[in-house]
Amino acid sequence: MDFDDLINKLDLPTKIRLLTGADMWSLPAIPEIGLDRLVMSDGPIGVRGEQWSAVDPSIALPSPTALAATWDVDLVKRVGRLLAQEARRKGVHVLLAPTINLHRTPLGGRHFECFSEDPFLTGEVGAAYVEGVQEGGVGTTPKHFVANDFETDRFTVNVQVTEKVLREVYLRPFERVVGAGAWGLMTAYNAVNGTTMTEHSDLVNGVLKDEWGFDGYVVSDWTAVRSTEPAALGGTDVAMPGPHGPWGDKLEEAVREGRVPESVVDDKVRRILRLAHRVGALGGASRTAADQEQIDGVALAREVAARGFTLVRNEGGILPLENVSTLALVGSAADEARIMGGGSAQVFPDRVVSPLQGLRERDGVEVRYALGTDPRVRLSPLTIPTRAYFMDADGDVLAEERLATTEARWIGQLPDGVDQDRLAFVELRATYTPDLSGEHVFSVAGVGAFKVTVDGRTVLEETVSLDGEDPAAAFLAPPERRVAVELRAGTPVEVTVRHPSGALKGFGLIAFTLGHANPSPGQDELIAEAVRVAEASDVAVVVASTTLEVESEGFDRKDLKLPGRQDELIAAVAAANPRTIVVVNAGSPVEMPWLESVAAVLLTWFPGQEAGGALADVLFGDAEPGGRLPTTWPRRLEDAPVVNVTPADGAVPYSEGDRIGYRGWTAEPAFWFGHGLGYTTWSYDSIAAEDRSVSVQVTNTGGRRGREVVQVYVNGALAGFDVVEADPGQSVVTTVFLPERAFQEWTADGWQAVPGPHTVEAGRSYADRSLSATL
Repeated sequence: MDFDDLINKLDLPTKIRLLTGADMWSLPAIPEIGLDRLVMSDGPIGVRGEQWSAVDPSIALPSPTALAATWDVDLVKRVGRLLAQEARRKGVHVLLAPTINLHRTPLGGRHFECFSEDPFLTGEVGAAYVEGVQEGGVGTTPKHFVANDFETDRFTVNVQVTEKVLREVYLRPFERVVGAGAWGLMTAYNAVNGTTMTEHSDLVNGVLKDEWGFDGYVVSDWTAVRSTEPAALGGTDVAMPGPHGPWGDKLEEAVREGRVPESVVDDKVRRILRLAHRVGALGGASRTAADQEQIDGVALAREVAARGFTLVRNEGGILPLENVSTLALVGSAADEARIMGGGSAQVFPDRVVSPLQGLRERDGVEVRYALGTDPRVRLSPLTIPTRAYFMDADGDVLAEERLATTEARWIGQLPDGVDQDRLAFVELRATYTPDLSGEHVFSVAGVGAFKVTVDGRTVLEETVSLDGEDPAAAFLAPPERRVAVELRAGTPVEVTVRHPSGALKGFGLIAFTLGHANPSPGQDELIAEAVRVAEASDVAVVVASTTLEVESEGFDRKDLKLPGRQDELIAAVAAANPRTIVVVNAGSPVEMPWLESVAAVLLTWFPGQEAGGALADVLFGDAEPGGRLPTTWPRRLEDAPVVNVTPADGAVPYSEGDRIGYRGWTAEPAFWFGHGLGYTTWSYDSIAAEDRSVSVQVTNTGGRRGREVVQVYVNGALAGFDVVEADPGQSVVTTVFLPERAFQEWTADGWQAVPGPHTVEAGRSYADRSLSATL
C-alpha cells in the first residue's frame, strides 16, 4: 500500500488530529482515506476493551510471572493467539501489552505484570507473546520503554544508568521483541539520564527506530506526553489519551512556524497507517488469521495456570496427594481467589473458580473450610446483581446498566445514552440478603462525595479526598470509609450508593466500590477454628495471599511480608498438622518464616479465572506443576541485591549495574532462579557444545511422565532453554541455539565479541548446573 499517497491527501490539521487519541482508547477515523477508528485496550492477562467494567466480560489468564514460570514459548504463543481472538471479538485492534520491564527489585509494585529478573528470559517470553498476538491480526505495544522498573514517583523520577548497563540489561528485551516484529511500543513516564522518555530522541529515534530498524508506531503511556516540540521531536508518534493534550493546535502552530518539520509529522502518520493496514483498519483490509481455529479460553486458562504453578518444596513427596479423604482448606484467598494484580492489568471475567470451589468439585474428598484470618485492607464488593443508574440533576435516568458486583468503573467511555454535560451523579442499587445475623460492615472506596443508604436510612455520607499526588490512585488504590450496620439473617435489605459524576480532561471517570464484610468473631477465634479444622483432617492446605494494597500499579511494596496475621496462621496450622501444604497466591516473592515447618510450598502466582480447577488438578496429580522460578525468591528482603525504589532528589541511580537478580546475590536465597520441582526426577547425562549450538541429554528417572526445563548458561548468565517431556526411563536430547549477544559486551565502539574460552553449563536451575562444556 502506498502510504505516502494517502498522506498527501491529508491537510496538516487532519494529520495532527490523527496523532492524539479521539478519546480514552482510540485514534480517530479518517473516512476519506479509508481509515477506520483504531481501538486500543489494556492487557496483558486479557482484553478489557473500551469499558473498565464487567459489562463486557473477558477471559482472565494467569499473570505474566506465571506465564514466564512456564518457560514455554509455544504455550505463550497460544496465549497470544487467544488474546488476539478476544481482541477481535471486542473490536480491539491493538493490545497495550506485554510489559517487559525487569524484576530489578522484589519491591516493584508491578512485579507481577513483568516476566522475570532476567533480560534473556523476558525477551524470549515477550517475543513469543508478541508473535502469538500478531499472528491473530492484532497489534502489540511492548512497554514501558525503558527502565520503568518501579512505581514510586513514576511520573517524574529520573533513572540514572550507564549506557553499558542500559544496553546489556534493560534494553535487551526490547531489542528482542523489536526483532520479533512488534508493531508498536509504549514509552514510559520516567526519565532516563535526565530526559523524559516521551522526549528521549537518543533512545527512541536513535536506538529504537534508526539502529534497530523499528517500523512500528510509538505510543505514550497515558498522559506521559507533557510537551509539544520536545515530545514531537523526541520520537513519540501518538499522545494518549485525547482529544485534549499538548499537541493538537499547539503542534499545528509549531509546524507552521517551522519549529517542528512537517516531515516529522508525516513519519508519525505513516507509522499509524502502517499499523492500521496490519490490523485491518485501513482500506477495508481483512485481518490475518481470520480462519484460525477457535481457542477454548477457559480450558487454556486452566492449562496455563497448572503449567505455571511452581512447586518449591515437597518434603517426603507429599504431593501429589494420595489416599486423602478429608482436606482442611484455610485462608481468605481460598474462598475469594486473588486471580490478578491491580491497576491497568485488571479485567473482568464472567466466572472465577476459587480454590474452595475447585476442590469441592473433586469426588471422594471432603473439603472443610476455615477462614483463619482475613488480611484484606479494603472490603471486597458484594457479588450480587446490581444496577447502576446514571442521572441528571433532576433525578431523571439517562441510562441504566446491570452489573455482577457492587463495583462501579467507567473510565473514558460512559454507557450509551449518557450525555456527560447532563450527567450529575451515578447510583448503585442492590438487594442484599445476609446469611448471618449481627454487625455487618459496609464500605465505600473512592474519591469524592458518597451517600450510602440501607433500606432508605443514610448510614454514611462523606466527601473523601485523595491521598498523595498520583491521580491514578483514585481508581488504583482509593481511600475507603466504613460503617457498621445491624442486619438479620434472611431479611433482605436495599443498599444504595450515590456519587457525583467525575470527568478528567474531557472523558468520564467513575470509579468506586461498595464493599461488605460479614460479622466476625475476631481474628484470634478465626485462627483457633482453623487449627481445630486442620487437626481433624488428613491434610491441611493453607492459601496465603497478598492483597490489592500490596501488589498493584501505582505504588511499590514496603516489605515482602504476607499481610495481616497469615504467617501466624500458617505456623499454627503446621503445628497442628504436619501434613500442611502452603499455596502462595502472590504475583511476586513473599518471605516465608515458616518454610521449614511445612511439608510443601506451591506457588500459584496470580493464577487467573480458573485458579481452583488448576489447583485441584495439581494437588491430586492430574497435572504436574510445570513452573520454574522466573525470578530468585529471597529468604529475607534485606538479602536481595537491590531494594532501592525511593528517589533521592528526584533520581534513582542504578548503581548496582548489571548485578540484579541471580547475578547480584551474595547471600543464599530461599530459592534460586530457575528452581522448581515436578512430580518426577531427572538425570542430566551429557552435554556437547559446538559453535553456538549446545546439545543436552536428560533422562526421566522417576515413575511418571514429566516435563523438564533444560536451562543453559554461558559464563554464568542464562543464554538458552528448552522444555522437554519424557516417559519414565526415557532419555531425550535437546539442542539449544545460543544467541550472539551471549558472547558480546557493549563497549564505546558498540557491541564487541568477548574473547573466549566460554564456559557453557546446563542444569535444572542457576544453582544446579551439573553439566559443563567449553566453547
